[in-house]
Amino acid sequence: MAKQPTSISLQILTVFLIYLCSFQLSSCLKVETEALLEFKKLIIDPLNHLESWKDSDSPCKFYGVHCDNATGLVTEISLDNLNLSGQISPSLSALQNLTSLVLTSHSLTGPLPNELSKCINLKVLNVSGNYLSGGIPDLSMLTNLVALDLSINSFTGAFPSWVGNLTGLVSLGLGLNDYDEGEIPESIGNLKKLYWLYLADSKLRGGIPESIFELEALGTLDICVNKITGNFPVSIGKLKNLFKIELYANNLTGELPTGLANLTLLEEFDVSNNQMYGTIPEEIGNLKKLTVFQLSKNNFSGKIPAGFGEMQHLDGFSIYKNSFTGEFPQDLGRYSPLNSIDISENKFSGPFPKYLCQNKNLQNLLALENNFSGVFPDTYADCSPLQRLRINQNRLEGPIPDGVWALPKVQVVDFSDNGFTGGISPGIGEALQLNEIMLSNNRFSGELPREIGKLTLLERIYLDNNGFSGLIPSELGALKQITSLHLEANGLSGSIPSELANCPRLVNLDLASNMLSGSIPSSLSKMASLNSLNLSRNELTGSIPRGFEKLRLSSVDLSNNHLSGSVPPYFLTVAGDKALLGNNGLCLDESKSSNRKFIDSGLPICDHKNGHKSFIKSKLAVFCVILLALVVFLCGLLFMSYRNFKKGEADGQLGDEKGMTPWKLESFQQVDFDVEDICEVDEDNLIGSGGTGKVYRLDLKKGCGTVAVKQLWKGNGVKLMAAEMDILGKIRHRNILKLYACLMKEGSNFLVFEYMPNGNLFQALHREIKAGKPELDWCQRYRIALGAAKGIAYLHHDCSPPIVHRDIKSTNILLDEDYEAKIADFGVARVADQTSPKGSEMSCFAGTHGYIAPEMAYSLKITEKSDVYSFGVVLLELVTGKRPIEEDYGDGKDLVYWVSTHLNSRENVIRVLDEKAVTEVLQDDAIKVLKIATLCTSKLPNLRPSMKEVIKMLVDAEPGGAFRSSDNFEKNDKAYL
Repeated sequence: MAKQPTSISLQILTVFLIYLCSFQLSSCLKVETEALLEFKKLIIDPLNHLESWKDSDSPCKFYGVHCDNATGLVTEISLDNLNLSGQISPSLSALQNLTSLVLTSHSLTGPLPNELSKCINLKVLNVSGNYLSGGIPDLSMLTNLVALDLSINSFTGAFPSWVGNLTGLVSLGLGLNDYDEGEIPESIGNLKKLYWLYLADSKLRGGIPESIFELEALGTLDICVNKITGNFPVSIGKLKNLFKIELYANNLTGELPTGLANLTLLEEFDVSNNQMYGTIPEEIGNLKKLTVFQLSKNNFSGKIPAGFGEMQHLDGFSIYKNSFTGEFPQDLGRYSPLNSIDISENKFSGPFPKYLCQNKNLQNLLALENNFSGVFPDTYADCSPLQRLRINQNRLEGPIPDGVWALPKVQVVDFSDNGFTGGISPGIGEALQLNEIMLSNNRFSGELPREIGKLTLLERIYLDNNGFSGLIPSELGALKQITSLHLEANGLSGSIPSELANCPRLVNLDLASNMLSGSIPSSLSKMASLNSLNLSRNELTGSIPRGFEKLRLSSVDLSNNHLSGSVPPYFLTVAGDKALLGNNGLCLDESKSSNRKFIDSGLPICDHKNGHKSFIKSKLAVFCVILLALVVFLCGLLFMSYRNFKKGEADGQLGDEKGMTPWKLESFQQVDFDVEDICEVDEDNLIGSGGTGKVYRLDLKKGCGTVAVKQLWKGNGVKLMAAEMDILGKIRHRNILKLYACLMKEGSNFLVFEYMPNGNLFQALHREIKAGKPELDWCQRYRIALGAAKGIAYLHHDCSPPIVHRDIKSTNILLDEDYEAKIADFGVARVADQTSPKGSEMSCFAGTHGYIAPEMAYSLKITEKSDVYSFGVVLLELVTGKRPIEEDYGDGKDLVYWVSTHLNSRENVIRVLDEKAVTEVLQDDAIKVLKIATLCTSKLPNLRPSMKEVIKMLVDAEPGGAFRSSDNFEKNDKAYL
């Protein structure tokens, strides 16, 4: 009986302890619920994924939250790609049992909370693919971490050197952030369990620490897009578990070591865009598991090892822009699922490889600029997946196999600059995805098949300098997307099809040097898009259609035909007299030709009663005019000599006039001016000054209108002039500023442009008609956006090769009298590298702060997508009325960042809109353009649309119109947008 109280006491104690533990557990669950709800408060969830996160429920019922089965305490939070925005709350530090926190692929901003270092049980921390900023907090206390991924954010400050303390790490991702420039810490060599290392685009310099090559478990080594120097590491052969090596876009030198052949598990290898040299060791041909092999843009030479022809898993092979020689391995692709190959810009010779599409998986075949000879193999006739086929600039000959013309998915066909013969098969009508066909400079012959008219997606046709004959098919008029049609230098005959006027987007039409006859179709005068027209060196008769006066042609040539009748004076202004030479029947209407320019053209004056006035009378008039001009010229020389004698040695930016060195003049478009007028610009007419020079307004004498004259600074003047001449001297588009002429003499350089009376877009955006009322309303801004987009799209999609402007900004978008936009300032523009999927390497940095795409921070290698980003900033200016850089955005922040912080609700989005221009009824229209701007300014280039896609979206965003989003548009929406 003595033991009974003790037994009762134990029972009471047990019940008390159970109650106490239950109370503590209940208390812990309440703390965790409050922590999660606090986290939710700072999160913007437009699609209500976190709707289940409520105070009344257990955290274990929250979407994306996992708990321990025994205790009910939170162990994992997994929220991936849910379009969340907002900030990460420090309250998560209360989840002491948290082992995994995954918040990937959102639009989260702000810092990564320091308090997370208290979650000492964390094994997985992944916040990649957001916009987190600030310095990365010291997480070295999280010694249980197995996976840490902070990549693809906006973290700044020093590269985190403390990661060497996390010795349990298997996976480490720190790449694609905005760190200060620094070196890879030697302490990374402490991570002996590391399998995945991702340090891409981290502003790293110096060599790769030897300690990394002691990480025997390493499977992925990715340090691409940095400034890593030194020879390619020989020690890499020690990492026997490596299956992926990404070291492209660095400054590596040296040769490939034979030790690479020891990496028998290697699948992907990319050292493109470095400064390496030497040959590929034969032993590398024994790496049987290779799927991707890329050495592009280096200085490699020699032959490709024969072992590549025996590989069974090779999917991608890219070695363009090297100096490889000899025959290409004929069996490459025979036993592997080859998908993409680029061997362009090398020195390969011999027969073209036969088996690249043996397994019917090939989509991209690029082999331009080599010395391949012989016929093009018929093994490609049934390569149905092929999309891009470029074998131009070789020495290939013979006919193209019929099946190649009919490939069902091919988008680009480029056989130009070879010796091909034969004709185009009618089977081309099956190539319904064809976008570009380029056959220039071959020996093709025969008639053009009418089936080309079925290819409704065709945008560019280049068949010039061949032996095609017969009629131009009228079916070409069905090509609604065509922008460029080049059929010059062939043997085409018959009349010009009037149906060509049905091509609404045709910009360039060149039918020169054929045997075309009949009259010029009057229907061509209705082609509002036509910018360049060349019908010279044919047998055309009849008159110039009167409607041609309405065309906005920048380039026209009708010379050397049999045209007759009167020439419209305005047309002569556009064309210039050289464009009409060799047409003896043409004359000028005397009643409309009082301007001396027309008289000087050399054309006779029309006699409406008796035909032309006599030949002698006309020639006498011309002789008198020439004699008078000679007298005026001599008097001018005397006057200049006297003036320079009085003036002495000239100073300033116009250079030395004392030696009377003549001005060198190069004209690109017809305009009537005197050289001395251009060179004596008045400071009172200064309309702008920038990094390249001063711009003046100049009213030409003789009532010939107004031009803009850019006087380039000394030093870089010649270089900038050459750049603008090279670009603007060749291109023509209504949304590209016209370059009339350039003048050069002894260090003085002038460019003469068309004058834009409404200045540039930046000025117009910040001018007010009266207090509170902007100069540009929303409809005007929209039209400017669409016009500028068309100009840039012309550079990217209609120029061959494409042109990257590299300095798109609102001050380089000029406005004419009707506020039509024109792209200007091509001093840093460059021709794009079409053979490279990764873009072109530019020799110097270009761009303006606030407009520069993020990738330009780590690489000079750009694509057209950098222009797209800059144009997106211009769209943001139009929508918000703000400047790209303002103090209100915060230190080091720009307009793109500021807008991104206002996309969490419709109310905040409306606050972004320029209330002076966007009335309530226009808010939805402006938001559509804002959406396009956010796509254009995506952090990753591959997420940005092309300019062609931008135009489509802008057309859909017309004020008052229905908005039809493309799949790409919806996929990349951010937060509220």
